[in-house]
Amino acid sequence: MDLILAAEEPLPILPHGNELVLGIVAFAILLFVLWKFAVPRFESLYEERTDAIEGGLKRAQETQEQADRLKKEYEEQLAGLRAEAARIRDDARAEGQQIKAELREEAEQEAARIKARGEEQVLASRDAAQRALRNEVGGLSVQLAERLLREQLADDSRRSATIDSFLGELDGQAAQRSGAN
Repeated sequence: MDLILAAEEPLPILPHGNELVLGIVAFAILLFVLWKFAVPRFESLYEERTDAIEGGLKRAQETQEQADRLKKEYEEQLAGLRAEAARIRDDARAEGQQIKAELREEAEQEAARIKARGEEQVLASRDAAQRALRNEVGGLSVQLAERLLREQLADDSRRSATIDSFLGELDGQAAQRSGAN
């Protein structure tokens, strides 16, 4: 009997027919609402996210390219600046050498002027010393001559000979001077 009773009762695993129809209708409505409203929204969100990711990748790639381009420009500028710095150093060295040569030349010219002035001063000092010696020797000669003349002029014949000799020497010296000029 239990078996018969069990056969008359519906199986608990199988749904009732009206539940089955109602479940299928509710699932269809849910599927329709999801398909009509949620799926397009998910699709648009998916496309937006895809665009954002692809755009981000594209922007990242563009940024990377721009960074590479800027790096290349920076390296070119740096190389140019290095070349400019090397040129400036070379110019400074050349200018330093030129200034050094000019200063050396000026120093040599100044040394030559000082040497020439020294030589002129030596010559002037020598000439002055010669003049002083001549004057002194002339003065001493005159004194000596006076003494000699006093002694020699005491005799008339000697006086005449001495005067004639002296005048002859003066004429000879005057002739030499006029011949030298």
